[in-house]
Amino acid sequence: MKKTMKFGIVAAIAAMVAAPLVPSAATAVPARATASATSATKSGPTSIAYVEVNNDQLANVGRYQLANGANAFDVAIIFAANINWNGSKAVLYNNDKVQATLDAAATQIKPLQAKGIKVSLSILGNHQGAGIANFPTQAAAADFASQVTATVTKYGLDGVDLDDEYSDYGTNGTPQPNQQSIGWLITALRAQMPGKLISFYDIGPASSSLSSSSSTIGSKLDYAWNPYYGTYSAPSIPGLGKAKLSAAAVDIQNTAQSTAVSLAQRTKADGYGVFMTYNLPDGDVSSYVSSMTQVLYGQAATYH
Repeated sequence: MKKTMKFGIVAAIAAMVAAPLVPSAATAVPARATASATSATKSGPTSIAYVEVNNDQLANVGRYQLANGANAFDVAIIFAANINWNGSKAVLYNNDKVQATLDAAATQIKPLQAKGIKVSLSILGNHQGAGIANFPTQAAAADFASQVTATVTKYGLDGVDLDDEYSDYGTNGTPQPNQQSIGWLITALRAQMPGKLISFYDIGPASSSLSSSSSTIGSKLDYAWNPYYGTYSAPSIPGLGKAKLSAAAVDIQNTAQSTAVSLAQRTKADGYGVFMTYNLPDGDVSSYVSSMTQVLYGQAATYH
């Protein structure tokens, strides 16, 4: 099944039996982006823009600028690649739209990076039983991490976003989630991709595992955010402080603008270092984007 469009957030699955994640030595993570590749800078939260590439162009993220020329968005996320099950292991899969975006790196990815915008690939389940929460062994997690690393390297991406949805654990004889799986995966990704971004969409059994993990696992993440659009609730992951969290979650095409403004105001007031938006469409929605950037950075956003 090639479906990757989100039709809404599913309820998080109940927490699994508590057991510590496998610890590993802490690794330095990249500093959050606050400036474009030009001399223009901004001060405020790192701004995230998910793009549904089944419907919209990733390159549109780069068309939004603040009044002083800085980027309105700091990280663009390709939504989404999938975790498929080949009968014996988890495999990374790109549908035709995701693959087309990767193949068009010269027009869809590199122009963003030239502006100083990081580009990550989101990965989530595909109703086949494989997901980030049910790797049965550390070796299985490392194998999938190697597939992700190969794709990030091949297409010159800046990192990966992990999303524990739509896996349908147990389908096709796959195992149920376990407490160690997400820690194994994050540890392997950090070892294989030093200097790359690793972010987490805080939902599913992987969320339950991370909430009770050791801080050495959390310290290997760059960002995590609330997955419930139109709401305000920060993830709780040991080792990940407020500077790397988004309590706000905005669906640009479905969250009321007044709600988006309120979430931006709370983000600033509470000192969170990340502001996550989803579903940036093609075309000019600068009035909506400006309503947030005026609060977050004290500047309007324009569309070029």
